[in-house]
Amino acid sequence: MTDLDLWPIGNCQVSALVDRAGRFVWGCVPRVDGDPLFSALVGGVEPTADEATGFWAIELEGCVSVEQSYRRNTPILVSRHTDGDGNAIEVIDFCPYFRRKGRTYRPVAYARIVRPLAGSPRIRVRLRPTCGWGGGCGQRIGGSNHIRYQLAQMTMRLTTTAPVGMVHEERAFRIERPLHFFLGPDESFDSDIAATLDAMLTETDGEWREWVRGLAIPLEWQEVVIRCAISLKLCQHEETGAIVAALTTSIPEHAGSQRNWDYRYCWIRDAYYTVQALNRLGALDVLEGYLVYLRNIVDGARGGHIQPLYGVLGEAVLEERFAEALTGYRGMGPVRVGNQAYEQVQHDAYGQIVLSNTQAFFDQRLFRMAGVEDFEALEKVGERAWEYHNQPDAGLWELRTRQSVHTYSAAMCWAACDRLANAAQALGIEARRAFWQDRADLIRVRIEKEAWREGTRRMSATFAGDDLDASLIQLLDLRFFSPDDPRFVGTLEAVEAGLRRGSHMLRYATEDDFGLPETAFNVCTFWLIEALHFTGRSADARALFEEMLSRRTAAGLLSEDIDPLTGELWGNYPQTYSLVGMINCAVLLSKPWSSIR
Repeated sequence: MTDLDLWPIGNCQVSALVDRAGRFVWGCVPRVDGDPLFSALVGGVEPTADEATGFWAIELEGCVSVEQSYRRNTPILVSRHTDGDGNAIEVIDFCPYFRRKGRTYRPVAYARIVRPLAGSPRIRVRLRPTCGWGGGCGQRIGGSNHIRYQLAQMTMRLTTTAPVGMVHEERAFRIERPLHFFLGPDESFDSDIAATLDAMLTETDGEWREWVRGLAIPLEWQEVVIRCAISLKLCQHEETGAIVAALTTSIPEHAGSQRNWDYRYCWIRDAYYTVQALNRLGALDVLEGYLVYLRNIVDGARGGHIQPLYGVLGEAVLEERFAEALTGYRGMGPVRVGNQAYEQVQHDAYGQIVLSNTQAFFDQRLFRMAGVEDFEALEKVGERAWEYHNQPDAGLWELRTRQSVHTYSAAMCWAACDRLANAAQALGIEARRAFWQDRADLIRVRIEKEAWREGTRRMSATFAGDDLDASLIQLLDLRFFSPDDPRFVGTLEAVEAGLRRGSHMLRYATEDDFGLPETAFNVCTFWLIEALHFTGRSADARALFEEMLSRRTAAGLLSEDIDPLTGELWGNYPQTYSLVGMINCAVLLSKPWSSIR
C-alpha cells in the first residue's frame, strides 16, 4: 500500500480524493484549481492526530476494517466499515452529476450517504475544512439541520439529516437509519434532504453508466480502460473544456526532492495526449469540449504565441507561490500554488494545438466540424511552428535553467505543418496543402540532419548534444519514423539500454535543475511498451504492461512517478499521462472482439 492509495470522486466541476479509511483528504472549491477545502494530503499531519485539519471523516467506533469499491462504471465510491463486534456501516460518496432541464447539473458539492448494515454501529463525524490554503474556516450552526463554513470565495453549507450538534462537536452517536450529508453552496433545501440525495445518487449513477456504455473499449483489460477513462473525464473542467494534468499539487517526485509542482492546470501537451487516448475510445464529448477551449486559446494568442499551460478558465498568468501554512505531503514541502512554467518557451505546444484540432476536419460525427475559418486560425500557430522549429526551448520536461533545440519539440513543429497539410487537403485547398507540406518536408530534413548521430546510429534528444531522452520514442507515435526504420530501431535500442531500470523507464539519466532524477516516469514506460509491440516484441510488451498494471492503486490508477526499486508511487495523482498510457497500451495489445465470436 502507498500513501497515494486514494479514490477520486468528482463531477467535472469539483473533485475529492478519499483515503483507505474513507476520509476526504483532498478537494478544492469552487473548482479543481481553487482553495483546498480538504488539504490533509499535503498538510503534513495525519488525520488521526487531534490537531489535524483539512479532512472529512465518518468514523465507525472500534473500526477494524474498511472495504472499498466503486459502483460499476461510475466514480461513486462505496466504503464498508466494520468494527470488532461485527457492527457495520456503508458510506456512499459522490459528487452529483446528471442532466437536468437541458443542462448538466454539476454543483460545487459533495454528497455522502451513510447506511447501517449490521448490529448497532456508532459513528463520529469529523468535518474539519481548511480555508486560505491551510488556514481555519469560520463556522457556525445555522438552524436545525445545517452548518456554514465561510471561505474567501464562497460560503459552503453542510445540510444533513444527522444531529447537527453531534456533528458540530464531533460526538459519537448510534446510527439507526440512513443519514444524508450534502456539503455545497450556501443554499437551503426546498425539498426532503434524504429523498433528494437518494434521487441524485440514482441519476448520477445512471449518467456515468450511460457515458461508459458509449465507449469503444478493447476486449481485454476492460476494467482498466473504463476506470482510466472515467478518471480522465474527471480531469476535464466541463464549463470551459480545459483538461488538467492532475487533480493535486505538490506531491513530490521522490522523497525530499523539492520537485513539487502544481498540476491543476491545462497543459497543452498533456491535454493533447488525453484527447488522443479518449478519441481511441470514442469519447467525443471530451474532445469537443477541449476544442472549444483551444479555439479560445488560439483566439487570444498574441501573434500566434502559445504558452505551455493555461488556467482552466484560460488564464495566461499562473504566478507560483508557496502555501506556507501547509507543510507538504508527508511533511515534504514546499506546497506550491501556481506554476511558473507558464512563462517558459516550449515549442512542442504548436504541434499539439494542431494535432488536437486535426480530427475536427475529418470526423463527421462531431456536432461542429472544423471549417476554413478554423484552418486559417490554426495557420497562425503553424507559422510559429515553422519559425521556431530549430530554436532553443525548455523542452517537454520543462527544464528551468537551461535551453536547447529539442528533437521532440522540433518533431512536434514538423507535425504541426504536416497535419495542416492534411487539413488543407480535407478542405480542398490545394495551394495551402502544398505550402504546408513543403514546410513539413524542410523541417524533416533539418531534424534528420541535426539530430542524427552517425557514430552511435541513433537520434539525439537535442540538436547540439548527444543526449538520450525517452521522448525520442514518440517519433514513432508522431509517424515521423516507421517502426522498421533502422534509425528508429537504433534509437529505441539506445534509449532502452540507457534509461530502462528493470520494469521502468526514466525520462533521462542526466542532472537537471534539481540533480539526478531518482524515480521513473510512468508514461515513458508505456511509450516503451508501444514501441516494443510495433517493433515485433509483443510478448515483452504484454509482460511489461501486466507488470505496470500490478503497480496500480486499489482504485485502479497510477500517479506520475514510481520508484524503480521499491515500486512506491510518487508525484501528482491521478496523473493524466499515466492513465493515457494504460488506455493506449490496452487498446494496442488487446485481442480483437472478433476473437470471441
